[in-house]
This record gives sequence, C-alpha cells and structure tokens, in this order.
Amino acid sequence: MFKKEKVKDLHYSVSGVITADELQAAADEILTEYGKNAKMPGFRPGHIPLSVLRQKFNASAYGEAIDKLMNRDLTEFTAAKKIRLAGAPKADLAGWEIGKDAEYSLEFDILPTLPEIDLEKFTLTKKVTTVDESEVEKSLENIRKNRSIAEKQDEKYAAADGDVAVIDFKGFVGDDAFEGGAAKKHHLILGSGAFIPGFEDQIIGHKAGDKFDVNVKFPAEYHAENLAGKDARFEIVLHEVRKHILPELNDELAKAVGQESLDGLRDHIRKILADQYAEVATQEMRTELLDILADKVKLDLPETLVEQELNMAKAEHDRHHAHCGEKCEDHKWDDKKERKEAERRVKLGLILAEWGTANKVEVTRDDLQQAVWAEASRYPDPKQVFEFYNQNQNALSMLRGMLFERKALDAMLTHVKTKEKSVKPEELFKQK
Repeated sequence: MFKKEKVKDLHYSVSGVITADELQAAADEILTEYGKNAKMPGFRPGHIPLSVLRQKFNASAYGEAIDKLMNRDLTEFTAAKKIRLAGAPKADLAGWEIGKDAEYSLEFDILPTLPEIDLEKFTLTKKVTTVDESEVEKSLENIRKNRSIAEKQDEKYAAADGDVAVIDFKGFVGDDAFEGGAAKKHHLILGSGAFIPGFEDQIIGHKAGDKFDVNVKFPAEYHAENLAGKDARFEIVLHEVRKHILPELNDELAKAVGQESLDGLRDHIRKILADQYAEVATQEMRTELLDILADKVKLDLPETLVEQELNMAKAEHDRHHAHCGEKCEDHKWDDKKERKEAERRVKLGLILAEWGTANKVEVTRDDLQQAVWAEASRYPDPKQVFEFYNQNQNALSMLRGMLFERKALDAMLTHVKTKEKSVKPEELFKQK
C-alpha cells in the first residue's frame, strides 16, 4: 500500500515501495507463463528453465511486474477511498535498478462527485406551433416538381425560368478562349444558379435554334484565379428547350409516393412537419438546459480532462487553419477563451455521464445501429460507413458516448418544468 499521499483538490500524489523479492516473484510468474509457449533452441516448449528465461527476458518481465504491482496498489487505494481516476496516472521510478526495492510515485486526477441536481427547480421554454397549411402545399408542389417530366418544346417556345436549356457554349476573355469554358449539349436548368450570375438570365427568352452571346463578369472570389473578377463572353447555341410538365395533384400522385390518397398524403406531410417542429423545439430546450447546468451546477474539474479537451481543440484548430490558410486570420487561437470553452465541455460531459449512470441511462444495441444507419444514409455509399465503424472501435465508442449524453439529456428534460410559448413555424428556424 502507499506510504505517502498528498491531495490537492482533485489531484493526488502518492508514493510506495515494492520490495525486490516481491518484484522478482512477480517477474518469475510472468516468465513462467511466457515459458509455456516460448521457443528457444535446445529446449522443448514449456520446459525452458526459469534461469534461462531470466537471462533472456528478465528486463521485460520486470517491467510488466512493476506495472502489475503498481496497478494493484492503485486499485486497492482507489477502492478503499471510493474514488475514480480521471485519466491514466503518471508514474516515476527514477533511480530504480533490477535487484533493488522499487520506490515509485504516482500522480493522477480523480473524477469529482456530482452534487445533487434538483431538475424540478429549472423551468424551460417549450415552443409550440401548428402546421401551416401553406407549408403542406409547398411540400406537395415539391413532390410534383420532383416527379415532373421535361418535355421538348417546339421552335416557337421561348425559354423560361425553370426550363431545361440544352446548349453548346464556349467562353472567351477578350479574344482568347479559356480552359474549361466550353461544353456541347449541356443540360442547364434555368434559374438554378449553377452558372455564374447573369448567365442563365440571358438565356431566358431565347428559342431553340438561336445563336447568341452571353456577357458576364466572373465574381471576384471565383475559384479560378485567372478568371476572378474578369469580363467574359460566351458563344451560345441553344439546341432545344424542355419544359417541366407537372403531374396532376390527385390520388394517383399520392399512390405513386406510397400513400393511399391525396388526403392521406396531406396528413403524412402534416405529421412530418409536426415532427420536425417538435425536434427543433426540443433541441432548443436541450441547449437551454445545458446553459443552465453549466451556470448553476458547481463542480471541480480534473485538470487532466481539461488539458485533453484543450489539446484536441487546438489540434482541430491547427488542422483547419492549415487547410484554409489566410482566410482563417480572423479565427486566431485565443487560449483564455478556448480554455473556458474546454472547461464548459468537460463540465457538461461529467454532469451528463454521472447523472446518466446514476439514473440507469443505457445505449442499447438498437440505438447504436440506428445511429450508424442514420449516419450512413447521408453518404452516397453507405457500405463505407458501416465498414468504417466495424473496423474502428474508437469511433464506435465515441458514437456510443454521444448517444449516451443525448439520452441522458433527454431523460433530464422529463424532470424539468416547462412553460409553453406559441410561435410561428418560421420562428423555430431562425438563425441564432
């Protein structure tokens, strides 16, 4: 057991002694276990004399023995004190030699004890809204547009906003054509903003068979530096114009998208919108509760965890800064500000972890699978996401941790008081 201990807040400094005899006995156990499968010339596996094993592997066995015995002492100490480590301890064995007693010291931080949190004292604002029927009609119109058919129009038809123009184009700066500025039979949706400002507007009103020029100015921030801010002329050949023909808004359209009737489709859209509104309102409540917890709960923080969080933030900042270069000059590292943010994240993480554990919050296998599926659905090739999590247990553990915190936070929300506030749907989506 430790012979000395020094405690300051959440930081412990302890020291102990492992006798030479105890170390050799532990090392011999490790050597004996290793000798069961070791292969050495002149000896059968499992029959290598301990003296021979000592000659070859004594140093590494001693290293394992010291770790094992220090961990034993530390485990007994933390169990007796009913404390938990906030991170791996730092060990010091300065001056120790094989054959002598090992005097060592350990330094480590422990996790704080979470104070009692009376969530019923907190009152959160719960924003409530009703589904705007105009939003339902917009959704129906989007469904019609997504299932529209672009039909070729005759030569008398003038291209309009939203039509598809099939064009040849060739771009010039002055008299010189520039690289990447030409294409044949390109399908351009007018009004989509796919091309630089002014380009699509000058095609509107033209008819199939027309040949004409489009004059534009490249934006000052254009990605190609040789074109940024320059005037350009494009020679255009308009081959054909295709107009989007929308399907009728009826039961047939509803059946085509998986609903039994148009009324059923409207109800389905209302439910989707209502769920979206509810999720946004809940997210605002989560944010409000986190702000309250960060402000109201008093908790000492292990410096080990704060430093880890700060180092990760600094590494991420440096990676981002290296990628965007001079454009990031306005986002310089502010150590005081970043430390405060790191302390907030550590504090909230500890609160959610401790409260969640005490209140038996669990992340089930289904929770984890659904989260991976949700992540995979955002990518063109979901299989890559599944393979990533199957092969990267650290990433899976981080995902599990985020899910645990979210479930703990949502469980907390069931204990707080709420006051409802009626708002219009657009107020829920305003940028903060």
